[in-house]
Amino acid sequence: MHVSVIYALAQEQFIEQLDVAEGTTAEDAVRMSGLLEQHPEIDLSVNKLGIYAKLVKNDLVLSDGDRVEIYRPLPRKPRNAHAVDDKKERIRAKKERVAEDNG
Repeated sequence: MHVSVIYALAQEQFIEQLDVAEGTTAEDAVRMSGLLEQHPEIDLSVNKLGIYAKLVKNDLVLSDGDRVEIYRPLPRKPRNAHAVDDKKERIRAKKERVAEDNG
């Protein structure tokens, strides 16, 4: 059966077409694609897998024509990063005020 394995970076995409046996899992296909050797930053315990933009478990048995996608972790959005940092600063300042009041 025919499946594809896709890994996309910001500026380029890597697509491997494979002929695999019945019973091949999504993780098996990724390993057979050679993309793990070409891109050592891929860690299957961290990177999620999907088929046609739907998250799947690594042990999902593939069907003919499936496109296994390796997802990269996305960086925090700048707005969210600032919000988290601001909240941490407010908590830190409140703890300092409480410590001063009790001290």
